[in-house]
Amino acid sequence: MIDFRYHIVSLVAVFLAIALGIVIGTTALNGRVLDDLEDQVTGLQEDKRNLEDNTQALQERLDTGDLFEEAVGPALVEGSLTDRSVALVLLGEDVDDDAVEAVSVLVGQAGGTVTGTIRLTDAYADPATEAALQNYVTGSGRPTGVTLPSTDDTGELVASVLAQVLVNPPGVVPAPDTAELSSVLAGLSALEVLTQESPSIQPADHVVVLTRGAVTGDDAESRLDTLVELVTALDGSGSGAVVAGDAASAAETGLVGVIRADPEVSSLVSTVDNIEAAAGRISTVLALGQEGEGTSGKYGTGEDTQPVPPVPAATS
Repeated sequence: MIDFRYHIVSLVAVFLAIALGIVIGTTALNGRVLDDLEDQVTGLQEDKRNLEDNTQALQERLDTGDLFEEAVGPALVEGSLTDRSVALVLLGEDVDDDAVEAVSVLVGQAGGTVTGTIRLTDAYADPATEAALQNYVTGSGRPTGVTLPSTDDTGELVASVLAQVLVNPPGVVPAPDTAELSSVLAGLSALEVLTQESPSIQPADHVVVLTRGAVTGDDAESRLDTLVELVTALDGSGSGAVVAGDAASAAETGLVGVIRADPEVSSLVSTVDNIEAAAGRISTVLALGQEGEGTSGKYGTGEDTQPVPPVPAATS
C-alpha cells in the first residue's frame, strides 16, 4: 500500500513542478511583454511629438491669420458706423479687457464713437437681488422721465429703465437726458449690480453686449432669462444690439447660445461667438452696421453661422 508519506512527497513534487513552470514561463513571457510595451511606449512618444508639431503648426497658422485679419480690419469696417454711437455693456468680470479695447478701436475706425462702458456684476441677474432692484425701479429714486412697462417682472422692469436712459431711440428728438442716465447708473451702482468702467458715458444709438463663458448653477435659467430681457430691451430701444462672446458663450447655457435657440430673439439681435479673434471683433462691428439697416444674423464659427457679416460696399 502507498503510505501517507508517499502522498506528501508526490504533492510537494507536483507543486514544485508547477512553481518552476510558472517561473520559467513568466521569465520567457516577461521578455516578450516588456519588448511589446517598450514598442508601444516608443510609438506613443512619437505620436505625441507629431501631435505637438501639428499643434504648433496650426497655432502659427492661426496667429498669422489673426494678424492678417487685424491688418485688414480697418479697411473692412470703414464707413459701416459713420456718425453712429455705441455703448459697451460687459457682463461679469471675465470679459477680456483686450477685446473691449479692440472693439472700441474698430468702432472708431468704422466711423463711429464709443460713448462709454458699463460692467454688470453677477448680482444683476441674481434672483437674490430682485426685491432690492424692484424697490429701486418702482420707487421715488427712479428719474421721473422714465416710464415703466405694464409688468411685475423685475428683470423686464430693470431692463426697460436701463435701456430708456442708455439708448437713443431712432428718430426721436430730444435724445435721452444725460442726467437721467447718470441717476440710473448711480442708483444701480449703489445696489452693486453694475459699475461704470469709463470716466463718462452718454446715450448711444447701438449697444454691444460682451459676454464670456456659460452660466452655471441651479439658477442659471433664471439668470439667462434676465439677461435676455436686458438684451431685448437694449435692442428694441435703439438702432440695434449685438451680443458677442466666446465659443463657450454659444453653448446651451451661454447667453449667445440661448439667444440663438430662440427664433424670435435671434431674429432681432445679432450674435458673434468668436470675439477673442480678430475676425470676431470685425464681425461685431459689421453686425452693428447691419443692425442699423434692420438686419440681424449669427456670425462666427458655431453651427448655422456665417463667418462674417456682409462687408459694406466702398463709397467713392
